[in-house]
Amino acid sequence: MDVNEAIVKTLENIGVDHVFGGSGQVNASMLLALEASKQIKTVIVRNEQAASFMACGYSMFSSDRLGVCFATGGPGAFNLFSGMAVALSDSLPILGITGYTSAPDRGKGALNESTGKKRTADSHAMFQATTKKSYIIEDASQTCDILEDAINTAFEGRPGPVHIHVPKNVTTAEVKNFREIKLNIKPVLPKPKDIRLVTDALAKALDAKIQMMVLVGYGTIRSHAEQDVLAFVERFQIPFASTMDAKGALPENHPLSLGVYGTSGDPGANRYFDGCKAVIALGNSFAQNATFGFKPDLYDSKVLFHVNIDREEINKVYKADYSIISDIKSAVTQIITELSGKVGEFPKKTVEKDKWYHHKHDYKGTRIFPGDLVEELSRLLPEKAFIIGDAGAHMLWLNCHLSLDKGQVYQNPGSFGPMASNVNSSMGIKCAHPDRVVVCGCGDGAYQMAGFDLMTAVQYDIPVIWVIFNNGEFNVIKKFLINMYNRHAFMTFDNPDFKAYAEACGALGFRVEKLADFEGAFKKALESNKPALIDVVVESEVYPPFNLGKV
Repeated sequence: MDVNEAIVKTLENIGVDHVFGGSGQVNASMLLALEASKQIKTVIVRNEQAASFMACGYSMFSSDRLGVCFATGGPGAFNLFSGMAVALSDSLPILGITGYTSAPDRGKGALNESTGKKRTADSHAMFQATTKKSYIIEDASQTCDILEDAINTAFEGRPGPVHIHVPKNVTTAEVKNFREIKLNIKPVLPKPKDIRLVTDALAKALDAKIQMMVLVGYGTIRSHAEQDVLAFVERFQIPFASTMDAKGALPENHPLSLGVYGTSGDPGANRYFDGCKAVIALGNSFAQNATFGFKPDLYDSKVLFHVNIDREEINKVYKADYSIISDIKSAVTQIITELSGKVGEFPKKTVEKDKWYHHKHDYKGTRIFPGDLVEELSRLLPEKAFIIGDAGAHMLWLNCHLSLDKGQVYQNPGSFGPMASNVNSSMGIKCAHPDRVVVCGCGDGAYQMAGFDLMTAVQYDIPVIWVIFNNGEFNVIKKFLINMYNRHAFMTFDNPDFKAYAEACGALGFRVEKLADFEGAFKKALESNKPALIDVVVESEVYPPFNLGKV
């Protein structure tokens, strides 16, 4: 068994069934090992950046899945960096595997060399800066030890990406000491003392009947703690809002749902927060769009309870009065048990609903109003569908006008936020969840950064539906410039015929210019179970709610 075969066998043993990568000279022999696998489906992309984003999608909603991407050395490896940065920011367990120059050839200017020697770029230093840890297999006997450490590192504590360089001359070397790796991932459990302090304070707050709310963050989704958090708010009748990253984690039609809180949050959620004396933040990192641009006094008059898996997130933006370092699921289940022994029952409560979804639009233009498109999409979205936004105005329209109450989940590109990341990650999500509908709402600008991988979806039969918000401009940035400088520049661009492009790739293509036509196109796309692209012409001179001063 050579190094390539040992890597593939290890991935099989831990349950990986898809890997995403690109072809190249340095990693060519690995493709032969992947071809021999009966368990792993290998998806070869048009650009390695797409592979890194697909690996992110593969693990995005599955805390036990390792996303795997691979590339040749040098330029192929460098194309993985955006996905590695997304995984680092968004707590996604990803393994990147790339080729590397053979030891005897380093510093000689070998093809694709990136060792940092003699005016070559240093990919190892760059991967160390964008992952939890980066490795080089210098001898075949190290293979299993490095794989074991890397994969455990990816999952332990706050999950994140890891990376392994495999030098060209090592890839086919024999692994004489092959063994199955051991996964020894210790859960991050709360300290009993912290649970006691938090529940004592919560009991007093509940008895005093002060206004408080739960702020549901993306850590709830990563922890698969949705039902536990729902049980918590229902048991103690505490209204809740989500951040944009956790929209849909709890049903938005729930009597206690305030909607989304933050820069483009629902009016009712933002007002309720202002009146709160206590906030329970579960799995939050207090991102810019959830804090009105890191408003310094946001929590000054409130008691902040903060639960997060990462110690570094506590007090990073706002000082917590009470904190628990823990996986959300473990912490919430223990809080429910201990707090229930300290307080009685609470009468059922219903909060006043004031969500953008329910607002009427004062729009008289001829093109489709983006909010109307999103509400139509929301109405048609099947149960348990994933609705994924990319970076741009459409992301905010989706956040404001989707109503998710049938197990559907919305996700945007996160804090690192590259355009086109979710155009491609949606394919990884579909590979991990073939039984669930995956819809990517994306801007026309974002789609053109990555749309060539539609051919990848067609070739490997990955039936994602892309809904393009076609307005021919970078809408949010345009409005930002207008507000700041009363003018804008380089904000418009030409679009191709997306329908014709989709059909040329072998996918389904639709062009929608009237809202009444969207339902038919979307239903055909759903029924086809094929990759589909729906080009929707939307108005450009309207803007979603957001804090214009700090984009």
